[in-house]
Amino acid sequence: MRWLTGWSTGSPRAGAPAHEAPGAVEPIAARPLWTGPNPLWAVGDWRPGEIRLATLRPGARATVTTGPAGPDPVEDTPATTRLAVLGHCGASDAELAAGLAAARGGAVRHLTAWPGSYTAVLRTGTRSTVLLTDLAGAQPVFHTPWAGGTAYATAALPLADLVGAPLDTGHLAARLACPESPEALGTGTPYLGVRQVPPGHALAIRGGRPYLSAYDEPAGAAQQRGEAPAVRELTRALLESVRSRVRTPAPGPGAGGRARLGVDLSYGTASATVALLAAAVPLAPVPGAGIPAHGAPPVRGAQRGEGVRSGAVKGSWARAAVRPPSAPEQLAAVTLGETGTPAPLALAPDLPRLRHTVLAPGPGTLPYADLRAELQAGRLTDEPGAELVAAARAEARFDAGGTDHLTGYGARQVLDGHPARLADLVRAGRPRELLPPVAALAGADRAAVGVLAGALRTPLTVVRAAHRLSRIRYAEALDDAAVKLTLRHVPDGGGTAGSRSADDLAWCVPGPAARWLSDEALSAVALRLRLAAREPAPAELPGARRARHALHRHARGFRTLVHVAEQPGQRLHAPFLDNQVVRAARLLPDDVRLQPGARPALLHAVLAGAGRTDLPPDWGRGPRPDRTAAARAGLRLAADGLAELFDAPLLAEAGLIDLPAVRAGLARSADPATPLPPGTLAGLAELVATELWLRRVRARRHGACWTGLPLAQRPALAPARLA
Repeated sequence: MRWLTGWSTGSPRAGAPAHEAPGAVEPIAARPLWTGPNPLWAVGDWRPGEIRLATLRPGARATVTTGPAGPDPVEDTPATTRLAVLGHCGASDAELAAGLAAARGGAVRHLTAWPGSYTAVLRTGTRSTVLLTDLAGAQPVFHTPWAGGTAYATAALPLADLVGAPLDTGHLAARLACPESPEALGTGTPYLGVRQVPPGHALAIRGGRPYLSAYDEPAGAAQQRGEAPAVRELTRALLESVRSRVRTPAPGPGAGGRARLGVDLSYGTASATVALLAAAVPLAPVPGAGIPAHGAPPVRGAQRGEGVRSGAVKGSWARAAVRPPSAPEQLAAVTLGETGTPAPLALAPDLPRLRHTVLAPGPGTLPYADLRAELQAGRLTDEPGAELVAAARAEARFDAGGTDHLTGYGARQVLDGHPARLADLVRAGRPRELLPPVAALAGADRAAVGVLAGALRTPLTVVRAAHRLSRIRYAEALDDAAVKLTLRHVPDGGGTAGSRSADDLAWCVPGPAARWLSDEALSAVALRLRLAAREPAPAELPGARRARHALHRHARGFRTLVHVAEQPGQRLHAPFLDNQVVRAARLLPDDVRLQPGARPALLHAVLAGAGRTDLPPDWGRGPRPDRTAAARAGLRLAADGLAELFDAPLLAEAGLIDLPAVRAGLARSADPATPLPPGTLAGLAELVATELWLRRVRARRHGACWTGLPLAQRPALAPARLA
């Protein structure tokens, strides 16, 4: 796990213990980026090219360095400005210098407009620090009070380790009950006292006190463009994101002869789009390319780029025998086999640069495979997530990938039309544009349950729910959601496509794990919703707000996936989660998003704009493989591990779950003859992952991230912290 951390101290408080002296504490195995009263460290396996520092002093030009530099011999003054960019950033040194100069006036939004996924830290003088999160939430920032000031980091676990924060079971209950509701989650984390900066916000620390401000307001209907300009902007942004990663040279060959660059070639259109775009970009030159051919003698001066005298005739020059241009370097394309259909090859035809690897599915790649080994032997992630139960499957896929591995994560949340956007069309006075998506839902239900339900009940239910969401007051909607949680009226994800879409047409929707929570936990989450109902209503439209927070939840899942499955020295990339791609997707009109098959059509248009015009018109519209059977098979094989996990679970000790109901749900899910509602497996995965994460957190040693901390007594997991 890679993270950066630092703090900004204020006036020391009276009676502060000696161990809170900032000079006595620092992270273990850290590289200082700058020192002084507001230090900054980079911790973990950062590549040199992922750490870029820019410094601007009065009367001098900005200097930009790559990689962790040594101590600066020049002492900072109140007029010195520093910028640290950590992660993959496609900006040039000149762009970093210009961005730092422009940031002296207080503007920071331009620091988030470069291609890539990164965290920017701006320090003005010696007492003011500003950290910028990304729009999706894949690069979060956390902060907590410490030593009379504020400590910050890009991971919550080290901050909890620093201040000795106990687990916040109330936040865990909110994550399980309403994982996409900011009214329930707030800015909290699984650690009590550690707060998260919301995506799209800047954390400014002045004099040790934190201040939050939004640097990028969500685009509303007035900022949306027509379909053609929006698709052009999306094509440009996605191409830049992919090119910046493909053209960045890797530091060296990966472990076990891993390719320099890899792509996912799964059964989705997003990963196929990224693979097609990456295969069309020339790779960066390999270090050492252009060396003399095998058997040619080394020529003095060739390494310095000088002409070399042969000595045969005065003034003559020798020409080194250079290898002829080789074929373009191949990309490692990985597919984890699930069905016998050649779906990935149909999505990405005629790609000679792709070295396609199909991994045979087996018991070791099923979900819950890690539960058959020691429960606490896996990696400890920063936060819990359902990706923990599929860690073995992801590790197998990424182990066969490249040193820089590109994926299609986030495309569905960035491009698709959330069902709640139907209410935005009603509120905007465009009810006619509801006809295509409602007709598509009616057609699906007519084929599944009959003509009466599809042709009459589905349109009536969906349109009525859209009108209700467009008219209901924010406070009233949260009160209704709190009442439903208290009465355990939680949808199970069953029914027709129309009924599921109608359930999504609400300000706050319970998650799939809510049905297994205890009454006390649901009541505590309902209290949070009632308290949030007293706050001012957001100016954002309900559909756009629901879609944005669904993206944030998915980005949290991708971050957990990186922590649990990324191989040593490897980097997983999700171009669709980049700031410029998210901004470009916001320009898409709602009626375009809500069209049936909108995502394949948009990606087909992006590929056509990038020069790939040979794809068939129905590209990407094939069925996706059903992973339900694999999940249930994994539950059956991991039955002993699950029985041990839920013999005396920490979730039940904290009063969060109804243990008999959870055990019964696991037994039903493992039985292939028992029909299950669609949300059952997703809810159980959340519960199992949270329990597994709690076990690993409890087993870790206090102070593992820091040096100079005293030994502290570990607090118990107390159910009294539900509220």
